[in-house]
Amino acid sequence: MSSKAVSIARRGLMLVLSSPSGAGKTTISRRLLAEDPDLHLSVSVTTRARRPGEVDGTHYHFISSEDFGLMVNRQELLEHAKVFDYYYGTPKEQVEKRLSAGQDILFDIDWQGTQQLRQRARDDLVSVFILPPSTRDLEKRLHTRAQDSAEVVAKRMSKAADEISHWAEYDYVVINEDVEHCLAQVHAILRAERLKRHRGVGLVDFVKTLREGR
Repeated sequence: MSSKAVSIARRGLMLVLSSPSGAGKTTISRRLLAEDPDLHLSVSVTTRARRPGEVDGTHYHFISSEDFGLMVNRQELLEHAKVFDYYYGTPKEQVEKRLSAGQDILFDIDWQGTQQLRQRARDDLVSVFILPPSTRDLEKRLHTRAQDSAEVVAKRMSKAADEISHWAEYDYVVINEDVEHCLAQVHAILRAERLKRHRGVGLVDFVKTLREGR
């Protein structure tokens, strides 16, 4: 007769994936969300226009520059940054509700946003930087996805070196030479971080019952 599984309350974590444009963080993010039912996407607000296939409220909350400014002034954003002429930010309230409920949240943000999260919620943060196998491969990926003009691709490539320079600020660094291998590494990181002692908010009570012989 099998014993009942022990369930211990855990505070959720914030998993941040960052990379230069084209290094694969969006692909890895989508696979993680599809394969891990306990991981939820943080839906950011942004001032940029919707891309084909994007849904308001699912991929981003698309808002005006004026509304974004109001959210900043009211301190309603956990982090915010300007990227390629547009603003992005994370609503604070929705994140805290999920973390308190023991839910893990995935962030697809850049190094600027990650620095802000580190300053405000270091204990909840798990940061992963994804590197491309080479600069040539990075440029090829940007052209292959056919989302941007040649001018925009050139702009993204010129910014890549600066983005990559922040790799040492992250808890983990993985090289996306093969999507499946890279994905497996991120899964391993997530499994290990969920077991960190300080996230187990129910451990104190559980250990107390053990010491009392219950």
